[in-house]
Amino acid sequence: MVYDAVVVGSGPNGLSAAIVLKQAGLAVLLVERRTTIGGGLRSDSLTLPGFVHDVCSAIHPFALASPFFRSLPLRDFGLEFVHPPLCAAHPLDGGTAAVLDNSLERTSEALGVDGPGYRKLMQPMLDHWPAISRFVFDPFGFPAQPLSLLKFGMKALLPAVVLAERYFHGEAARSLFAGMAAHSILPLDQASSAAAALVLLLMGHSSGWGFPKGGSQRLADALANCFLRLGGEIQTGWAVRRLEELPQARATLLDLGPRQLLSLASNKKLPVAYCRQLQRYRYGPGICKLDWALSAPIPFLAEECRRAGTVHLGGSQSEIAASENLAHQGTSSNKPFVLLAQPSLFDSSRAPSGKHTAWAYCHVPSGSGVDMTEAIESQVERFAPGFRSLVLARHVMTAPELEEYNPNCVGGDISGGIMNLRQLFARPTLRYPPYRTALHGIYLCSSSTPPGPAVHGLCGYHAARRALRDVFGMR
Repeated sequence: MVYDAVVVGSGPNGLSAAIVLKQAGLAVLLVERRTTIGGGLRSDSLTLPGFVHDVCSAIHPFALASPFFRSLPLRDFGLEFVHPPLCAAHPLDGGTAAVLDNSLERTSEALGVDGPGYRKLMQPMLDHWPAISRFVFDPFGFPAQPLSLLKFGMKALLPAVVLAERYFHGEAARSLFAGMAAHSILPLDQASSAAAALVLLLMGHSSGWGFPKGGSQRLADALANCFLRLGGEIQTGWAVRRLEELPQARATLLDLGPRQLLSLASNKKLPVAYCRQLQRYRYGPGICKLDWALSAPIPFLAEECRRAGTVHLGGSQSEIAASENLAHQGTSSNKPFVLLAQPSLFDSSRAPSGKHTAWAYCHVPSGSGVDMTEAIESQVERFAPGFRSLVLARHVMTAPELEEYNPNCVGGDISGGIMNLRQLFARPTLRYPPYRTALHGIYLCSSSTPPGPAVHGLCGYHAARRALRDVFGMR
């Protein structure tokens, strides 16, 4: 078989790239080293039979907002998103919680004295979210409503703690914002750490924080079936070690990071300057992740947490900031910020009748093999006394184990590279277009390229469109 294009890696970006290329009428082969497709979208029975756990990502606000995913007939392949009553909750000591509701008004009301400040911050951006989201998803596209984008950028590029203290006075609002900002895996006093918080809040108020019914694997399967229906070909169990092993094709797209490119191209003549740029690419802290099989729902003191698909456990803004700083300084926190999801509360297919699943992780120093089970479970127990008595089984994945499972997660970094101010755009190198490598016809399409991490498929989408222009002369 002669192929026009080969895609390596079946994560959401690899699958998206393959679909775009196939939509253009090309002969496309997608290869995957594991026996199942999905990358960070796989689901498995990690603890006990009958319990469905998401191996990597679980909650998908970016997937719901992705213009590319929304353009595909994924519902035809059985994909259904579940929307919990609350997008997220952030419990505080004393049994109260701040919440992210789909309604900006209800979120503001729940923040009490900081409600007006929250509306003042978020309403103007929400009014212009279509233009802002276009830039978020395509940072190199022509900006619509540049003035609105400028106002958003001036806030997004600030440190999260600076922006929160500018608009909020109470602990609830500041803690809620800090928890959102911690998704950036940046110190909260670092420039651009506010960007993740603003985008996640805006997505909560626009498209929501849903997840695929039956597990994240359902999204990967729907994308794969869309590709196959178009006439594409998938080969699993193929661990590519050198680019020369791949079938000859006019274009090769790699859903891989800079380190993997350097390894695969070791027999190729990459320019020295380009190699140095790839070698300077920085990775951030890793994660330690837990999955639990539970005999009952997590008994959170705050009722709001029992209605939220995602729960941020970290206490106050200062506690969260301290935890994130320690991870960057090479130290594990004994009171880490924990991101927790409990999909079985809203999706009965995830566990046997009457039983439940939960998923959580915290940030750790890059490559740390420390098992954070005790620290993570202590944080859950802090806001849900009696939690440990419900654990039927647990599965732990340390940062090195995550990298072994998915080599794109270097040192356990689930973002494919730190999202600091420099690497927001110089990703993975300072060149345009960022997807094109120094080898003719070879493109990167992983989360190490713009617009960066999360499940949206747009790194693959943009890389494939660039390859269609460069290699095949299609516009």
